[in-house]
Amino acid sequence: MHGHFVFPDDEEVFDIVGEWPEIQESGARVLTWRSDEGMFVLSYEAVTRSVRVRWSNVEGDALLDVYREGATRLTFISTPSTVGAQIDFSVGECAGVMEIDIFPRISVQDRLLFQ
Repeated sequence: MHGHFVFPDDEEVFDIVGEWPEIQESGARVLTWRSDEGMFVLSYEAVTRSVRVRWSNVEGDALLDVYREGATRLTFISTPSTVGAQIDFSVGECAGVMEIDIFPRISVQDRLLFQ
């Protein structure tokens, strides 16, 4: 695997989104948001340059479950009206971006295209 995965340190994540990432044994960072509509989980791991996005409703039914390797940059965004993330990817001849709005409503837009 080539390239680097650049992402904010845990303190910067807390400063931006108000949540501390949970650190798993593998070194993966996991952020979980719960609401009346369900649960949204974003996890990322440096060694595999991977990101997983899971979104489920209040009954626990999966609405979205995406796992992707080849992440190059993860950026968190917070304004008075929204909290979100942007993840850039580069895999072989493809490059793309996943844009996530977490607050006030969950929305995921994902594009991975040939360069």
